[in-house]
Amino acid sequence: MEDLVVGMGEALWDVLPEGRKIGGAPANFAYHAAQFGLPSCVVSAVGDDALGKEILETFAARGLNYLIEVVAYPTGTVQVELDEAGIPQYDIKENTAWDNIPYTPQLKELARNTRAVCFGSLAQRSETSRNTINRFLDDMPQGEERLVVFDVNLRQNFYTEEVLRRSMERCNILKINDEELITVSRMFGYPDSDQQACSRRLLDEFNLKMLILTCGVSGSYVFTSSDVSFQPTPKVEVADTVGAGDSFTAAFISSLMKGKSVAEAHAIAVETSAFVCTQKGAMPELPERLRN
Repeated sequence: MEDLVVGMGEALWDVLPEGRKIGGAPANFAYHAAQFGLPSCVVSAVGDDALGKEILETFAARGLNYLIEVVAYPTGTVQVELDEAGIPQYDIKENTAWDNIPYTPQLKELARNTRAVCFGSLAQRSETSRNTINRFLDDMPQGEERLVVFDVNLRQNFYTEEVLRRSMERCNILKINDEELITVSRMFGYPDSDQQACSRRLLDEFNLKMLILTCGVSGSYVFTSSDVSFQPTPKVEVADTVGAGDSFTAAFISSLMKGKSVAEAHAIAVETSAFVCTQKGAMPELPERLRN
């Protein structure tokens, strides 16, 4: 097993008020993991069109490794509008390239050398990409060192209870925000209780190593079977929050892989996410003090 970090799922264009930027959680995650000095790769699919070509050229120019197939569907786009607080609202186009990620021999070989992977619920809205993600997880090395992160991202109506449960069964680290926790708790039939009780129930029911709960300006938690870490959210001047959660995940996983404790990794993740919130777009260059 190598220290290879993979982000799997959607590769697309976020069409923001000031113009379009490359987005999608997997690319954001892989990009920031690379900034922390780890070998990383983004796995997705793009169309045989100008937008797809530009994504591949941009990733190559940034030195981001990728295994991205060109398929007979249009490259994905998301119309992003920011509210007064800078919170993004999404209109995600359907039946796009990243809904049709094929499982290739090259992807199987990548899986066999991957230590950490992050995938979400959005990329599983289609059967093709959902099956590819599950086959990738099947082919990853087993063992205590492997980190399988399921980052819940409940967008529009692109999720089901079955997909959420299956994904939680397959991961060992669950990342969820406070609004998603409410939706999931109701969907799973949990009795009304506080955030920590619901988080503990998910941690126990799915036998997770860790559960990361982010609560916006109210801070974030990392639950383990024996402890909980809390970090307040730094007060910063927010440019937008696009990609901030992905940078949090990348910083946290990268720090764990470098031998940091859960509390140390949590602190680094919070500081990284706060910095990304001060920048426009999802892939700003991190300052040296964070990367080191």
